[in-house]
Amino acid sequence: MASENVQHRPLRISRRDEMLEPEEVDRMIDLHRLGWGIKRIARELGVAKNTVKRYVAAGGWVPYQAVKRAGKLKGLEQWMRHCFEQHRGNCDVVRQELARAHGIAVSLRTVERACQPWRSELTARARATVRFETPPGRQMQIDFGQATVEIGGQKVQVHLFVATLGYSRLNYVAAFRHQRQSAWFAGMEGAFAHFGGVPQQVLIDNAKPLVVSHDVKTREVVFNERFSAFARHWGFTPKACAPYRARTKGKDESGVGYVKNNALAGHRFDSWEAMQAHLARWLREVADVRIHGTTKEAPRTRFERDERGMLAPLAGRPPYQQAREWVRVVSSESCVEVDTNRYSVPWRLIGETLRVRMEGTQVVISYGRKEVARHDRLAGRHARAIDAKHFEGLVGRLWRCGVGLAPDEVACPDDTGFLAGGQGIATSVLIRPLAEYEALVGGGF
Repeated sequence: MASENVQHRPLRISRRDEMLEPEEVDRMIDLHRLGWGIKRIARELGVAKNTVKRYVAAGGWVPYQAVKRAGKLKGLEQWMRHCFEQHRGNCDVVRQELARAHGIAVSLRTVERACQPWRSELTARARATVRFETPPGRQMQIDFGQATVEIGGQKVQVHLFVATLGYSRLNYVAAFRHQRQSAWFAGMEGAFAHFGGVPQQVLIDNAKPLVVSHDVKTREVVFNERFSAFARHWGFTPKACAPYRARTKGKDESGVGYVKNNALAGHRFDSWEAMQAHLARWLREVADVRIHGTTKEAPRTRFERDERGMLAPLAGRPPYQQAREWVRVVSSESCVEVDTNRYSVPWRLIGETLRVRMEGTQVVISYGRKEVARHDRLAGRHARAIDAKHFEGLVGRLWRCGVGLAPDEVACPDDTGFLAGGQGIATSVLIRPLAEYEALVGGGF
């Protein structure tokens, strides 16, 4: 037979189907065309009969296709993507959540392979910055940066406070030896004095001296109590960047880099005062008059033309450190106590927690955001400042007027020394429950 005259070199290397080379498959097809049977070809080439059948049926070499098996993560794609983005690409946390929420134990490498398609998108999203412009007077951005500066022949770590007005890009810079809360407050007050007014908002990063907590999911911010009081004193609204998204404060972030690389780079100073004088001169002669890359105008020109008049005036307000603030509970006498002196408030606020501020010669008392009482500051001790209007609606003669009252605030209406009748009363013990008095005069405060 013709098949017996075929010259060939037998292949005796046994191998898996997926390892067959195209040349071997071609020889297999040639032998089949010469009339060789499936078993003989398989025996001659050292492969399985099914392998020969598959390639003969295909008429030539075809690439190996691995059998696809349903993995443990099948059907969890959407959940995994949400979890991956929620934990900012931390695959090990995703692996832990898989075990906790779904009882699925897989290797970290398995999770990394499953999440790979979403990583580039997460990276791009983190780098993306949408620039937004604020109207004049709306916002000031603040931040600290660090630089090593040679002062008096020694390398000194300098903490640079940088404030930038969002509209004009006008800067203010101050140098500190630390970044404690007092430095933040001094920096902001210096910026207000430098700009000649206070913006509506101050945008900050989540610095610990200013922010107690910032929930990533709900965006609920808890500001430090003293910082909140500082904001109320100056009349601005504090805002915090989204956690891990300091780029939303990009105008000031770039401002910090500008100060470090332009104002201080390569400079040496004989003293700390010499460095501060240099920064002030640099602001006037360089930063304020340069043409800004985004606005195409000098910040000083843009500020004087559009923004100065939109800032809230300072109105002679003293520095925050000189304006003290307390939290007080209203006593049953309808008074709050400050420095042993007592100041009256509307009687319906008995038992409520109020905020008391000392503003110069005035004692200002607020309930939430509403001012409820204002008295002249008492100079002595253990005196009372009583406003008769605070007791309107109560009936009876129960409490003797105190001594040392502030002028024009109260005068005892009769010779008995008691507040009485429609002028109101203050009492250490009400003769009826407070709810009955409220019902009598028409509701709460």
